[in-house]
Order: sequence, then structure tokens, then C-alpha cells
Amino acid sequence: MAAAPDEGRAWAQTQLRNNRDGADVAVITGSGPTQVLIDGSQLFSARTALGALAAVREKALAERASGNPVQRPRVTVLYNPELKTSYIMIPGLCGVILVFIGTIITSLGVVRERQTGTLEQLAVMPLRPRDVFLGKITPYFVVACLDLAIVLAIGVAVFGVPFRGSYAVFGLGALLFLFVTLGLGVLISSVSENQGQAIQLSVMVMLPQVLLSGLIFPLSSIAIGVRWISYILPLTYFNEISRGVMLRAEPIGPLWQPFVFLALLGLIVFTLASLRFRSFLAPAAPRHGRRHPQALARPASTEAGVETATGAVGPAGTEAATGAASPAGTEAATGAAGPPGPTAPTGSASQARPGDAEGGR
Repeated sequence: MAAAPDEGRAWAQTQLRNNRDGADVAVITGSGPTQVLIDGSQLFSARTALGALAAVREKALAERASGNPVQRPRVTVLYNPELKTSYIMIPGLCGVILVFIGTIITSLGVVRERQTGTLEQLAVMPLRPRDVFLGKITPYFVVACLDLAIVLAIGVAVFGVPFRGSYAVFGLGALLFLFVTLGLGVLISSVSENQGQAIQLSVMVMLPQVLLSGLIFPLSSIAIGVRWISYILPLTYFNEISRGVMLRAEPIGPLWQPFVFLALLGLIVFTLASLRFRSFLAPAAPRHGRRHPQALARPASTEAGVETATGAVGPAGTEAATGAASPAGTEAATGAAGPPGPTAPTGSASQARPGDAEGGR
């Protein structure tokens, strides 16, 4: 609560627009009638304030009936005079769409490519991991921007939601928020083995943002033990930016806190997602003193071939290609006695035929 005795209606309206000190109601007193300004962009607070003022009005009417003069305050609802729910939900729905595409769709798409082997094919290509990373999130970034534009156009044209602020400020907030959600999607896909795990983790990330970001329930009505979760959710800060820009025409100066928090969250999440994605794409370098399994298989097959080429002694007393003396007193292929005969082929040990031995003599 802030008091400024020397200021008037313009100052109070500026305080409500910039949401200074979290004020939702401003009371202006002076020589004239008392004025009450209510921030209609805070729907629940505005309805509570109007209910309290209605009770005061009934009390004033009862006192007037008894003959006591009572001055009635003049109540003005700003930014949402009719207290329409669509004025509050459309700016928040823009953030929900970005969360859905950036987190769920991105994680499912990357996990599917991981299961089909597309990422393994990209891992062996001469591409840097950051190039692959940017190439994977670019389509989802474009789709999210198109969906955001469609939701805004429908909200303004069909539901009559005003857009009183700067498009550049809104676009900057949406860009930062989209980077956070895309980073979350890639991070979830990097720790998920299949699409079922990706859906479960994405829903676990999305539901708290819908319930605890101030989209449905105001932050002031959330229990203190759970409220701290709201301040680490990116949708909380995007709701402040979207409602402030669209309904109150709030400039970027008073919105510096949600912008800074979104930038910090985006930096942390994007860095973790890039590192996880890079470690997945990087080829597994062999350790020192340890060879590839295929390289280990080759010497084994070679040794097997050597053993085959130097086969054991056959039952007829001949030895294949080794030249060792057999019990029958003959040598295969390297015998010293007699004229040179046909040598036995190298290979597996086989039974020696008597004709071959005689021919060798």
C-alpha cells in the first residue's frame, strides 16, 4: 500500500497500470467525492473489491434511511470494465499454446527421431551438435509462432480482447518464453527412452504451470507452502507480460523483472538441453588401451584360422602342413625321404588316405 497525498487520479492510474507494489485498488480522497479505481485485469481481486464496496454501499443506504448523510464513493473499473473472463484467459492461453508446442510436441518429435535412428545418422555426418540442435528446434519454433499469431488474431477479432500495448514488447516476451519451453522439450527428450516417458515428463512439467502460474487462480490465493513453486515457473512471468501489455499497455520498464527471470530461466534450460543433446550426438571415443569390439573379433577369427591351418594330427598318423613325424613314419608335404610328392593342403585336419602317403614316397 502506497500513500501520496499530493498526487491525483493520473498518478493512481499509473500505479495501477505499472502494477507497483502489487496494488489492485487505488482510493483517491480530497475535496471532491471519494474515487475508487480498480484494476480489472486482476479479475479475482476486482470482483472481491466490488463485493466489499457493495457491502459498504448497502450500509451507507441504511444509514441514509435513518437520516444520516453519507457520501457514496465513485467506483471505476479500469482495463476490463465489464470484468470479462476472456480478457484474462486469452493472454494466458497464448502462453499455454507455447508450452504445449514447445514442451510436448518438441519432446515427442525428437524422441521419435531418436527411436527411428535419424539422430544416429546425423551423428556420423560432418555437422556440429549445435547445428543439429538448432535444426531440430527451428520447425517447432516456426509452428509455435504461427499458432501464437492465430490465437491472438482470434482473441482480438472474435472475443474482442484489446491489444493496447506494444507488439515489440509482447514479441520479446514471447520469444524468451518460447526459448524456455523449447529447451524444456529438448531436455525431456534427451532423458526419455520412448514417447511414453516423454509424454509423462511433459505433462508433469505442464500441469504445474497451468495450475500455479496465476492463469486460473491468483497467486495471492495459493498456499504459502506451494506458492514458491509459482516463482520458478516460466508461465508465471509470461502471464504478467502478456496481461500487462495487452490490457494495461504497460511499457517494458515496469516489466523488467519478468523479462530478467525469463532470460535467466532460458539461459539455464537452454544450456542444459544443449549439453545433453551434444553428449548424445557426440561419437563414443574409445578409451585408452581398449579397442573396438569389431577389432577384438578380428584377431580371434585370425587365431582360429591359424589353428585351423595348423590342424591337429589325423587318425592316419599324418599332420597337415606341419611337417612333424607321424606314428606311421610318413611326412605330409615336407617329408625328407623319397622323391617330392604332393603336399597336403593347409586347413583343418582330415584323415590321411594311404594312396597319398605312398605317392609321397
